[in-house]
Amino acid sequence: MPRTSVRRPSVSLDWPRLQRALAIETERGFCNLQGKTSRFSEYLHQELSQAPLQHLPTQVRDRWQQTAAAYADYPNLSTPERQHLVVKTRQLLYEVHKQLTAAPRPDPWQQSLAKISGIGDRTADRLAKLGLYTLNDLIYYFPRDYIDYARQVAIRELEPGQTVTLVGTVRRCNCFTSPRNAKLTILELVLQDRSGQIRLSRFYAGARYAQRAWQEQQKRLYAPQTIVAASGLVKTSKYGLTLDNPELEVLEHAGAEIESLSVGRIVPVYPLTEGISPGILRRAVDRVLPLLSGYPDPLPAAIARAHGLIGLETALRQIHFPTDHDCLAQARRRLIFDEFFYLQLSLLQRRRQHQQQHSPPVSPQGKLIEQFYGQLPFELTRAQQRVVAEILADLQQPIPMNRLVQGDVGSGKTVVAVITLLAAIQSGYQAALMAPTEVLAEQHYRKLLEWLTPLHLPVELLTGSVRAAKRRQILDQLATGELPLLVGTHALIQEGVTFARLGLVIIDEQHRFGVAQRAKLQAKGELPHVLTMTATPIPRTLALTLHGDLEVSQIDELPPGRQPIQTTVLRRGDRPHAYDLIRREVAQGRQAYIILPLVEESEKLDLKSAIAEHDRLQSDIFPNFRVGLLHGRMNPSEKDTAIQAFAKRELDILVATTVVEVGVDVPNATVMLIEHAERFGLSQLHQLRGRVGRGRYPSFCILLNSSRSDAAKQRLNVLAQSQDGFFIAEMDLRLRGPGEVLGTRQSGLPDFALASLVDDQDCLEDARQAAADLLAKDPELQAYPLLRSTLKQRRDRLLEGMMN
Repeated sequence: MPRTSVRRPSVSLDWPRLQRALAIETERGFCNLQGKTSRFSEYLHQELSQAPLQHLPTQVRDRWQQTAAAYADYPNLSTPERQHLVVKTRQLLYEVHKQLTAAPRPDPWQQSLAKISGIGDRTADRLAKLGLYTLNDLIYYFPRDYIDYARQVAIRELEPGQTVTLVGTVRRCNCFTSPRNAKLTILELVLQDRSGQIRLSRFYAGARYAQRAWQEQQKRLYAPQTIVAASGLVKTSKYGLTLDNPELEVLEHAGAEIESLSVGRIVPVYPLTEGISPGILRRAVDRVLPLLSGYPDPLPAAIARAHGLIGLETALRQIHFPTDHDCLAQARRRLIFDEFFYLQLSLLQRRRQHQQQHSPPVSPQGKLIEQFYGQLPFELTRAQQRVVAEILADLQQPIPMNRLVQGDVGSGKTVVAVITLLAAIQSGYQAALMAPTEVLAEQHYRKLLEWLTPLHLPVELLTGSVRAAKRRQILDQLATGELPLLVGTHALIQEGVTFARLGLVIIDEQHRFGVAQRAKLQAKGELPHVLTMTATPIPRTLALTLHGDLEVSQIDELPPGRQPIQTTVLRRGDRPHAYDLIRREVAQGRQAYIILPLVEESEKLDLKSAIAEHDRLQSDIFPNFRVGLLHGRMNPSEKDTAIQAFAKRELDILVATTVVEVGVDVPNATVMLIEHAERFGLSQLHQLRGRVGRGRYPSFCILLNSSRSDAAKQRLNVLAQSQDGFFIAEMDLRLRGPGEVLGTRQSGLPDFALASLVDDQDCLEDARQAAADLLAKDPELQAYPLLRSTLKQRRDRLLEGMMN
């Protein structure tokens, strides 16, 4: 069952997503984080400004509007001012959400936590800060980790670094205010068992603990001869071995069962926030677990048996307070299977719906493709031929193609795209190619001009910087059908861009666009065929998760003649060696890139540091060479001027940020020097490296590692040892995780609570097969009404991150 709030608020907002955005901005130091489509401040300003406020009191409505307006000026605020605004916003969202969720639903699983015995209004208010409003919310708020206090040992058996539980008799007890800190109270116990004795100290911070009455109460509670269980991490102190600030429970006798939620067991560790202690959350969960009796299990029993899965009710109990490690493992596997299973059901149903649509078939036979093959100065690789055959087979079907082509840097995806375009055009359709940046769109446009002009096919480029008169001309020709092919950026999906007969959509670097943006371009035609491409290889587990509704082709072979790139990892002190290599290459007529990371929290500081480094390199390091600068703050014409100057050999060295990651093709460039390489992901470094080695000359990539971390060195050595983009992507996934590989908050990943795309690949494969088998027998899930309704509830949450 999904986590939902008590009642959908009248203010139409994605409350959890807003709170996550605010939390992430706080974690990142109020840096105005760049999201997939907008910056943090732009997102907050837009979301808050567009919310319908008619249900709010006037005073609250005024505060809301003032807060929305404040985010328009967020980029100009100082860090303390930003922090103050974010804190106030979180408080406002909490207050408004609390007002709008006051009335409970009749659904028992959606009942307010405040109504549950033993929780009450005060604790419920605290839990609301974590987005927990209902029984179901709390049940599905899983621990992020566990502390194993289940192993009970004798005092003599203690070893530093272990987490253990001791049971002993109190020999002495003292409770007093620290002489060094009046706000710190110390409880000291000496425990003894048959094997020895140990001195324990527990610390309490706060004024209430400094009161004499409370301290005397502790002395009575832990009086001599009292039996106490103590759990904690064994460490060495000046008195010998002890437990680090242990959890304590008084027992009736030495053999009594330990009933504490934090002593003598595997203890859950939950994500917390200010004002919520671990004890508060554990006690709240403990209160709702007895209510699970009869909790509905939507998973068909046959699937559970086939995959050896325990029941949902048992899994939910064990994930919070596991009996032992085996029970915890079984609970995790069941709940992870559920997460993957519902996602795969959603993706496979979406694919099935897509396949029920009808598109006019496109013929692969025609003079345009034959003429294109005739003018190519090279033969396609076997991998290219295989992918072209898969695409042309798709185009002949009466259902719209929906295929992703993955290809390593330089594998020849563009040639495959051109053949696809020609197939659509010779069948009487128009085609559109959309790229995420103007640099990449320009690159495609120039290549298409080169290849299509001999075929007498017009092609135009539409970006945000196209002048109004030219834009009107392009749109007129597009609407009449006179223009068969349009290349562009997001400008293609704007209003006013109308195709006469759009039959094919090609989207490059598809992971840089949201599903909604891709859908807008598809909507320009009537069920056009869709080909998406990426030069960022995605491991199979990510492909199944992100693109489970797509067919996937891989160009896993490089064209002959591509030069291997000699990749070397250097320490910061070895920079002069890298400069010497650049000098030698430039002296031989070659060119070089020097890549700078974006490390500052302010774009203005990024710009300043890039300009300063360019000036230093030009004046101090390479005074006899022509050094250019390319960065993201340039306008499109300035970027194009810099790239063209480098391509025409008017510059020897190009100092650039990662704007050159894709779309810059200069065969004469043979050196790529990447500063602070440890700050980049492996896949991004591989993309950058792909800007060299494109000509007939030996090429070099120098990775300057400024970190002393062994992990950083290990990651960079992967790149030095391999040029296989798919292997590198798999290693990047394992070393950094999917969120980092695909980009923070831009990943398109569903919001898994437990599942890991790195560690749970087998479970993903099982869940996908189970979902496919079930839908093959019952496409509408008619025989499983509970599963169907649960899937409907879960779908929005599962696909939330993928739809933006």
